[in-house]
Amino acid sequence: MKVFKIAVIFVLLASYSCKQEPEIKVDWVSSTNDDLWETKVYTGTSEGELAKITINLDLSKKQQTIDGFGGCFNELGWEALNMVTPEEKQQILNDFFDTDSGCKFNISRMPIGANDYAVNWYSHNETDGDFAMENFSIDRDKERLIPYIKEAQKINPEVEVWASPWCPPSWMKHSKHYACKSNPEFNDLPEEWSSTEELVSRFITEPEYFEAYALYFAKFVKAYEEAGIDISAVHVQNEPNSAQNFPSCVWKPQDLGIFIADYLGPKFKSENLDTEIWLGTVERPQLERVTDVIEYKNAKEYVDGIGFQWAGKGAIKAVHATYPEMRLMQTETECGDGSNDWKAAEHTFGLMKHYFENGANSYMYWNMVLDETGKSQWGWKQNSMISIDSKTKAIVYNPEFYLMKHLSAYVAPGSVKLLAAGDVDNTIAFYNEADKTVVLLTYNDTDEKQELNVTIGEEVVKAAIEGKSFNTLVVSI
Repeated sequence: MKVFKIAVIFVLLASYSCKQEPEIKVDWVSSTNDDLWETKVYTGTSEGELAKITINLDLSKKQQTIDGFGGCFNELGWEALNMVTPEEKQQILNDFFDTDSGCKFNISRMPIGANDYAVNWYSHNETDGDFAMENFSIDRDKERLIPYIKEAQKINPEVEVWASPWCPPSWMKHSKHYACKSNPEFNDLPEEWSSTEELVSRFITEPEYFEAYALYFAKFVKAYEEAGIDISAVHVQNEPNSAQNFPSCVWKPQDLGIFIADYLGPKFKSENLDTEIWLGTVERPQLERVTDVIEYKNAKEYVDGIGFQWAGKGAIKAVHATYPEMRLMQTETECGDGSNDWKAAEHTFGLMKHYFENGANSYMYWNMVLDETGKSQWGWKQNSMISIDSKTKAIVYNPEFYLMKHLSAYVAPGSVKLLAAGDVDNTIAFYNEADKTVVLLTYNDTDEKQELNVTIGEEVVKAAIEGKSFNTLVVSI
C-alpha cells in the first residue's frame, strides 16, 4: 500500500513539474544557397563543441512598430507574368501576397507615370500647357499596372498601394524631356540639356506649374479611387537628387518644400483626400536635404513620413534622431546587377539590418518578378525576387525571394522591433504582442555550423545553424 501511494505521489509531482516548466515552442526555417527554405525540427539541445552566437532579448526594450513589407508593381513585371500559364501566374502572385503561405506582402509601391521599368515613357498628361489637366488620363495604367494591382488585392484585399513619380509630365521640365542625362543609346535628350548637377531644380518652379502639378497628383489619386484602388500615400519625387538617362527629375530641396507646403498639401486638404504625403524617396546621406524640405514654412504639417533608398541609408539614422515620431520606410532595396545570387541576398540582409536598426517601419523590395535578362528599357540589368525565362518559360525563385519571406511571412504588421544585446551583428528581432511570439532572423556568416543561444527572459532557445545560412525562429512566449 505504501509503495502504491509513493508511486502516485511521484506521478503527481512529475505532472506538476511539467506544468511548471512547459516545453518552449519554436518554429524554425533555414535557408542556405543549396537548401532554400528548409523547415527544421527544433529540439532545443546542444550539438557538440560549436562556436556560439549569444543573443539576449528583453521584451520591455521595444522600438519602432512595423507597418509591413512589399515590392513594386512595374509594367515589365506584369509583362513577365503574362509569359507563363494562368495557373503558374496565379501561383507566383500567391507566393507574394497570400496571407497563409506566401510572403504576406501588405504594402507595395507603384509609379505615377513611367519609371525605368515601364515599357516606354509616358505620363498621365503629355499635353503641353494643359494647366487645368483636362487631358489627364490613367488609360495607360489599365493595360498593365491596374490589372497587376487588382490581382494582388484579390489575394489580399488589405494590400496598401503607395505611389511616386519618377518624372512629371515632360512639359513641366525646363528641358521638355523625361530624362535628365543624355544617352544616345537609350534616349534623345539633347546634349545641351544633359546635366548631372544636383540641387538645381529641373522642374519649372513657377506658380502655374506648381498648381498644375498638385492638381495632377490629386487627379491621379481620384482616378485610382474610381478604378477601385485606394492610394494610401504619395511620395513626392523618386530620387530627387539623381539625374538619370531614364525618367527622372532633380529638385532643389527648398523647392520641394515650397511644392508640399504651398501647393500639394493645401490641394489634398481642399479636396478632402485621405492619401498621405511622404517626403520620398531620399537617396542621399545629407540630413539637410531632408530638413531643408521639412522645415520650409509648415511643410512638416503635411508630411506623414519619409522614405529612403540607396545612399539615403546614410541619412536615416540622423533623420530618425531629428524626427523621432516620423514614420520611416525603406522604399527600394538596392537592385544589384541581375546576378540574383546568394551574394545579393547577403547584401540585402545587411540593408534590412541597417534600416530596421535605424528606425524603419517598413521594407520594400524593388522588382518582384522580371524576365531572365532583368533589363530595363534604359539598359540597366537588375535583380528580382523571381525570374521567368522568356524562351523556356522556366520560373526561378531567387535567394532574395526567400530572404524577404524569412521576415515578411513572420513579422506581422503591428509587431515591434526589439533591442537585442550580445552577438547582434547579424541578427534582427521583433515581438508580436497579438500572438505573443518573438521572431528572430539571424545569419551565420561563417562557413561553419554554429550554436545559436537566445535568452528571452527565463527561456533559452538553442539551435545549431548551418554555415552561411539565414534562420528565422518564431518563439512562442
